[in-house]
Amino acid sequence: MGTRNYNIAVIPGDGTGPEVIAQGIKVLKAAGDLYGMAFHFTEFDFGGERYLRTGETLPDTAIEELKGFQAIYLGAIGHPGVKPGILEKGILLKLRFALDQYINLRPVILYPGVDTPLKDKRPEDIDFLVVRENTEGLYAGAGGVLRKGTPDEVAVQESINTRKGVERCIRFAFDSCRRRNKRRKLTLCGKTNVLTFAFDLWERTFHEVAKEYPDIQTDYAHVDAICMWMVKNPEWFDVIVTDNMFGDIITDLGAMIQGGMGIAAGGNINPGGVSMFEPIGGSAPKYTGKNVINPLAAIAAGQMMVDNLGEEKAARAIEIGIKEIVTRLKSLAAGRMGYTTAEVGDLVVSALPRP
Repeated sequence: MGTRNYNIAVIPGDGTGPEVIAQGIKVLKAAGDLYGMAFHFTEFDFGGERYLRTGETLPDTAIEELKGFQAIYLGAIGHPGVKPGILEKGILLKLRFALDQYINLRPVILYPGVDTPLKDKRPEDIDFLVVRENTEGLYAGAGGVLRKGTPDEVAVQESINTRKGVERCIRFAFDSCRRRNKRRKLTLCGKTNVLTFAFDLWERTFHEVAKEYPDIQTDYAHVDAICMWMVKNPEWFDVIVTDNMFGDIITDLGAMIQGGMGIAAGGNINPGGVSMFEPIGGSAPKYTGKNVINPLAAIAAGQMMVDNLGEEKAARAIEIGIKEIVTRLKSLAAGRMGYTTAEVGDLVVSALPRP
């Protein structure tokens, strides 16, 4: 079999983003050499520095260009010199909506040797997947403000939920649960007792789609109960599916119980188009250029990207590499790992199993 070629758009982004993405690319190239893949990376400078220089976040022409790649590899967006919300809306949300990345996928995995704040919980107890709807809900931008700045100010933010958007998210979750082939249990996270209109749609669609997946056990829990059980009994969960806002909240809780933002990775998925993969932890500007930031989340994001491209053997190899070296780090925290950023990348490369 010949070499399989993949064209990847790279947005290193702000702060420590370029440092961690460099290590992710290092690992991807090494895995490619071992497993018959050639990655061709094209870099884009979208982020805070470009915005401060040009006043531009993400031009429409860039969207069309990015549609020509097989995936996007993102470092981090966030600059201390730019007002919060400008880059997030102008780059991250714009990409999600323009490329119809309607799934936000967040594995919550406790790697061996990583500390969790949950007492007596082990890696086998914390291993689940959150499927978050990514283009609707409260993030759709519907609403407005009246009489701003007066005592009579009114602010309205609407949650938009369509049958199409809800159903395709739920189907993706069922398919993911079947593919994982672990506990084969899908939990719908909502708030049916209060948000009666939106989550009536979610619940009805969930049960209708479930009829097509008789091999998958289904469950429901309110979002507040999900938060409690993720702390008390994370082993109950296999796959959780939820809306945009609740998904945003519970995935950060998931990152904490798996050991922190330094190990958490995620994907913004369009199953029939261009998907984007990123570490969750942010740009960490105070560590920029110091070669002390933990790159494992970015490497794990690369692993998710490879898996999404259908290269399951290479993805499994990168996951093995991460599990192999994470036990050798003194800490996941920046500056306390016992290794530099680049050395951690080298360690993962050296731990990749040969086919």
